[in-house]
Amino acid sequence: MIAVDRAIAEVRRGQIIEVRTGERRLAMLAAEAVTGQSLARLAAVSAEAPTLLLTGRRLAALGLDNAENGEASVARLTGPECGDAEQVSLLVNPCAEAAPMPQPERVTPGDSLDQACVTLAKLARLLPAALVVPLTASSSERLSVTADDVLNHQVNVARSLRPVAEARVPLAQAENARIVAFRPSDGGIEHLAVVIGDPDPAQPVLTRLHSECFTGDLLGSLRCDCGDQLRGAIAEIAAAGSGVLLYLAQEGRGIGLVNKLRAYQLQDAGFDTLDANLQIGFDDDERLYLPAAQMLDRLDIHKVRLMTNNPRKVEALARHGVDVVERVPHVFPSNDHNQGYLRTKARRSGHLF
Repeated sequence: MIAVDRAIAEVRRGQIIEVRTGERRLAMLAAEAVTGQSLARLAAVSAEAPTLLLTGRRLAALGLDNAENGEASVARLTGPECGDAEQVSLLVNPCAEAAPMPQPERVTPGDSLDQACVTLAKLARLLPAALVVPLTASSSERLSVTADDVLNHQVNVARSLRPVAEARVPLAQAENARIVAFRPSDGGIEHLAVVIGDPDPAQPVLTRLHSECFTGDLLGSLRCDCGDQLRGAIAEIAAAGSGVLLYLAQEGRGIGLVNKLRAYQLQDAGFDTLDANLQIGFDDDERLYLPAAQMLDRLDIHKVRLMTNNPRKVEALARHGVDVVERVPHVFPSNDHNQGYLRTKARRSGHLF
């Protein structure tokens, strides 16, 4: 976990990382970090031209998917455009300035090693794309991680969550509240539990899973209903006497704040909230709910009444061993800015309003 966490930091800084499996090695550079200088550094470590790795979602958005690629989750693009920073930007970033779209010479399915490279870019909260070249040997000058460690990183991190701090924090809508901070053993981002009252673990506990939303929770954005859901959940749990709200570090359905802002730009151009994510190359929802299950377990909560309109949350918690005895609807009035967003969640994601 620590090696992958270090690799994430290096990738965000535009550095070259080695990703390996067995005897195969790739030098990987996040496509978002590509510049003329970084491409020159990548070219210097291999005799072969760089290959661009895109998700199947981004490939489809570009209209480049074909029978040869099939349903592969990652595709390999080859051609002279993969050695040009501006051309790479056009291929990976749907918010790049409009220009004639490059046409790669060849598109072929990627493998698990390629998937690990793209996953590393995702973990770094960058665009889900990478440039790679094959390596014949490792070098002490580069940080090296295994593909398996990258692909299993989120699960390993979630399973390592432990409470590290706790304090009483009276809230405007729930004076009898305390916050418990959970940190993974790699030292990564903390998740928070807001425990209101004194939940009885022998009974189903009223519970809300809330993914952080900087724009909605803090700034009061009208583009979503997140702020209403956060404050409404705290008030409802307080009125019920006790319960817990898990505040999960999964901004923008797991794609990060910067990519969420890119998705907003695409929504303003006419895409709905799901298609905007797909245009960038992400799945419609990149969140993982194992952290929530682990936090509940550490709080000795195993049965919940889950406040949600999203059936996927119910299914996800159940898969991770939490007994969801009831789904409690959690609906708030729409406004002129989020009506389309809420309609899309109902029509395409199955949310129950």
